[in-house]
Amino acid sequence: MRVWLAPVVWIASLCALAAWLPTMTPLFSWVQPGTDNLIYNRDSFYVLLQSHIWLVLASATIGTLVAVSAGIFATRPAGRDFLPLVSQIASIGQTVPPVAVLALAVPVMGFGEKPTLFALVLYGLLPILRNTLAGLNGINPAVLESAKGMGMSSAQVLLKVELPLAGRVILAGIRTSVTINIATAAIGSTIGARTLGDPVIAGLVNGNTAYVLQGAILIGLLALATDSLFEAIERIWARAFAV
Repeated sequence: MRVWLAPVVWIASLCALAAWLPTMTPLFSWVQPGTDNLIYNRDSFYVLLQSHIWLVLASATIGTLVAVSAGIFATRPAGRDFLPLVSQIASIGQTVPPVAVLALAVPVMGFGEKPTLFALVLYGLLPILRNTLAGLNGINPAVLESAKGMGMSSAQVLLKVELPLAGRVILAGIRTSVTINIATAAIGSTIGARTLGDPVIAGLVNGNTAYVLQGAILIGLLALATDSLFEAIERIWARAFAV
């Protein structure tokens, strides 16, 4: 149970802060003296938090499915010739800034969550793909030969041997991708997506530091809670498969 202690603490802190922020006017009066509107109130912090989590979770799910599938394909005999192409395509997502992706996606997809989700998926592919390739290629060939010698089919070797052994490395890639996208998702507020970037953008536009801090603190806590959760999952995975 100790492994879950840190994630529970961070998640509880995040939820508590989202609930208590509207009552913290005296605290933020020190940050922005002489201002009446100290607490961002255009949307509930809980609503913004839920929307932000949904965007990151959806992009992580899509990105993981695409990147892991591409990594598996590129490590099979039939797909090894496509390995450079797969890596280059995934690299595009991180070489092009998210703002540029949003600017190109808005004319096609419109404003709101869709272009933001598209940008997050592209931006999160590379870490997952790289770790999938590293994890699958890092398995001892003798282990694979032993599995085949036991009569396992290629699909069984993949599902029962390769993915469990490479799982911790793949999880580390997903962890990096999700943590990056928690911060990147805030940019979606510039094109109408509802995220924790709303108070940050509003604060920058209106010169209200209190708004900026409220959004930034919640985004930071969400990143810490998520990173702690992935760390716990990685530890459990390592114990389960003794890697």
